[in-house]
Amino acid sequence: MASGIFAIFDDIAALMDDVAVASKIATRKTAGILGDDLAVNAEKATGFLSSRELPVLWAITKGSLLNKIIIVPIALLLNVFFPIAIKVILILGGFYLAYEGVEKIIEYLFHRAKTGEEVIAKSEENAEEVERTKIKSAVTTDFILSVEIVIIALGTVLDQSLTIQILTVSVVALLATVGVYGIVALIVRMDDAGYALIKKSENKGFLAKLGAVLVKSLPIIIKSLAVIGTIALILVSGGIFVHNIDYLHHLLPAVPAMLKEALIGLIAGVLVVAVVSIFQKLFKVKKSH
Repeated sequence: MASGIFAIFDDIAALMDDVAVASKIATRKTAGILGDDLAVNAEKATGFLSSRELPVLWAITKGSLLNKIIIVPIALLLNVFFPIAIKVILILGGFYLAYEGVEKIIEYLFHRAKTGEEVIAKSEENAEEVERTKIKSAVTTDFILSVEIVIIALGTVLDQSLTIQILTVSVVALLATVGVYGIVALIVRMDDAGYALIKKSENKGFLAKLGAVLVKSLPIIIKSLAVIGTIALILVSGGIFVHNIDYLHHLLPAVPAMLKEALIGLIAGVLVVAVVSIFQKLFKVKKSH
């Protein structure tokens, strides 16, 4: 009896070792997309009142966890019964990411007439609506990026048993959420940590200087993340198209991969923005009649 129990423990230990090795490989493979995920979601989780930053971030984190709970079993089932659907979902998600990226660029270039004071005033008037909109947008974008992360992680363990596939993908999905949103939480609270250091040191010495650096760095980091997040959306979308559409994969072989992905992401985003704009105008015309 005792030997049977120890044999079970040995099997569990061996399984955990296999999962740990597979998870390490999968995490390394998804490192690029995780970096993009961090940049995109850090940008989306900022821009709120200090008192609302963590509640909003927690709402996005819960949405991200729910995304993973939905995506992981569906991805595993589709991989077994209908693998072509995964590629279709990825491509549709790529169009959404491209649309978001290009829309941000257009917004920046052509719709910045309002002053900072006017934008703040408007945000304060409908703060709850602004929060809901940003949370919804962040969770939707997280869903698309989560699909990419899960699919890449699954692709590294296709030759393993179903148990290892399930455990590995689940571990990577959980690490993606905890890691990304943990770092985002640290970023959005940098200024509070800086003020705390300044207060604790009575505005003297090294701690005070470090606190001042943290406070002054936050606006720069947020602006940088806005730019990096937009670029990441376009690059990720372009990468999805290049890696899942054979024609695009072999197109322009002499062009560097990153530049090609950026161009394809931009073109896709412009097309989707144009289509959405046409539908919006048609809908307004029909509504006016």
